[in-house]
Amino acid sequence: MLRLTIHRVFRFLLLTLFTCGMLIACNTQQPTAESSASSSSTQPLVVASSPWPGFAGHYVAVAKDFFKDEGITVKDEYFQVATDVNTAILAGKLDLAWAGVPDLVPMASRDPSVRLIMLSDYSNGADGILARNVSKPEDLKGKEIAWEALPLQVLLLQKYLESGGLTQQDVKLLNITAAEAATAFASNKVDVAVTYEPWLSKATQEGKGQVIFSSKNTNIIPDGLIAKTNVIDSRKADIEAYLRAVDKGVQFVRDNPKEAAEIVGERLGVKPEEVPALIDTVRIFSVAENKSIVFNSSDSMNVMDSLAFAAKTSEAVKLINSPVDSTKLYDDSLVKGL
Repeated sequence: MLRLTIHRVFRFLLLTLFTCGMLIACNTQQPTAESSASSSSTQPLVVASSPWPGFAGHYVAVAKDFFKDEGITVKDEYFQVATDVNTAILAGKLDLAWAGVPDLVPMASRDPSVRLIMLSDYSNGADGILARNVSKPEDLKGKEIAWEALPLQVLLLQKYLESGGLTQQDVKLLNITAAEAATAFASNKVDVAVTYEPWLSKATQEGKGQVIFSSKNTNIIPDGLIAKTNVIDSRKADIEAYLRAVDKGVQFVRDNPKEAAEIVGERLGVKPEEVPALIDTVRIFSVAENKSIVFNSSDSMNVMDSLAFAAKTSEAVKLINSPVDSTKLYDDSLVKGL
């Protein structure tokens, strides 16, 4: 899979004192994302993502370099495993991260400064539970379920188990990556798997099973852009420019589906002709829709309700040791300022 990378740009300042100039010239260590957060727009924004159709706007913005017209440089980091993105931003190696929004809850329990600043999408069938010989939730009792223990998958599985009066204690959980869970299902190593696109559809076909429960027509699983408050405060103008570029990417996906499919397919590791079906499994939001729907408390699909559910469930299943205030998990000032 092609990994698109924009290298850091260094600018050395001309100083009148020779000794100070030598100190700067000899410092060859690249700055971390958090150290660059306090510098000017000459430092690139370090942005990470993982395979997910809802991140199509970002993928296109990178491929088309919509950032150039906005006067910013972006260093694109691509991880195959979603949890690696979470680890990287918590470690201060990133400025911005595209991630599953429910992940914010356990992340905030470790670092209260993380915030959702824009929603990319709601999973609209892109997350699901695959199974063979299961017709109702009660049939899962005693079965081994392959999954990646991400909060977003916890929420999905919890919702289905509860509908049958079951808990996680009633099943056997095999913790592997979402891609590995799909492969295990397709190869008949397990009869149940929780996974997401682009692996969900393929594993369904190859494993001769069915999706018994999914995120379709819900706001259970939102995905979006995450940043720490120090980065938001120190690089506000750059982040706003980045959001405008990504918004152009979202519009490009809608207006130019064929070319967008080439770009997104390369990122997801699927054929371009497979991309439209994957895009249909998510509900992607523009900046305008973030204002009118996502961060609008009067809309039934607002993300605040989703965050509250994630925080409550994470505490109930002991993903976190102490309560997390869901009202402090987002900052809508950036999108509302555009």
